[in-house]
Amino acid sequence: MTRAGAATGITRARPMLLSRRAFSWLGWAGAAAAFGVLAGSIVWILGFVLVRGMSSLSLSLFTTVTQGSGGGLLNAIEGTAVLAVGTLILAVPVGLSAGIYCAEFRHRRWAQIIRFLSDVLVGVPSIVVGYVGYVTLVEGLGWHFSVAAGSIALAVFCLPYICRTTEMALRQVPDELREAAYALGAGERRVILRIILPAAGPAVLTGILLALAISVGETAPLLYTAGWSNYMWDGRLTHSPIGYLTYAIWTFINEPFAAANALAYAAALLVTLFVLIVSIIARLLLRRSQF
Repeated sequence: MTRAGAATGITRARPMLLSRRAFSWLGWAGAAAAFGVLAGSIVWILGFVLVRGMSSLSLSLFTTVTQGSGGGLLNAIEGTAVLAVGTLILAVPVGLSAGIYCAEFRHRRWAQIIRFLSDVLVGVPSIVVGYVGYVTLVEGLGWHFSVAAGSIALAVFCLPYICRTTEMALRQVPDELREAAYALGAGERRVILRIILPAAGPAVLTGILLALAISVGETAPLLYTAGWSNYMWDGRLTHSPIGYLTYAIWTFINEPFAAANALAYAAALLVTLFVLIVSIIARLLLRRSQF
């Protein structure tokens, strides 16, 4: 190659090198901006909730029920726990079963149908789930506002998350484990329940915990199905409304009374801390599940 040809090649390469550097710097700048926005939003939200919520905490908050626009949040804390347990009881068995089927029989027609329905449910607004629950359960079956109606609405909303996380967790299990188990003469049911599911246990539990966090933070489905009560739960599954923390946030923040606003901030702090703790636990479990 002549000197003139080499010089021409270098001249052509310089604009390409500069464009690559510019593109690289642009990518880094975009990533830094995105990180700044996300981190700033999280710090702003957590800081606001912590400052307002901590100043509203008191012992009576955990020992007394809501009284009009004041009092405590004992009834709401208990109601949130009851609804969360009811949601898990209904959603976990169905979601796990659907996720296992989609993972182990992924090419079958029913697995494709389940995936499609899960994707549809993920896109349905929570308020629509609550309205359907109101029409079918509260009014249609005559249950009125109740724990059963609220738990079913939340379970339907959480089902796709448990199903898809279970499917993804089981599909991450190496095929060598399945092949080794089948080579030793283990049946299909034993392989799934004794080998595959325990191996994917941390990731499956992560999906369940995330669904739990989602259910605790939801308001719209419960407004139409669980109602609200200033009293402790009387143990009835139907014909008995129940309190929950997100309702306290939603309604008391708009009250013109300082005591009501304090209840809203305290409830927001409790919900935020619970979701944060559950998310951290889920992240730690997810790290343990890496193969």
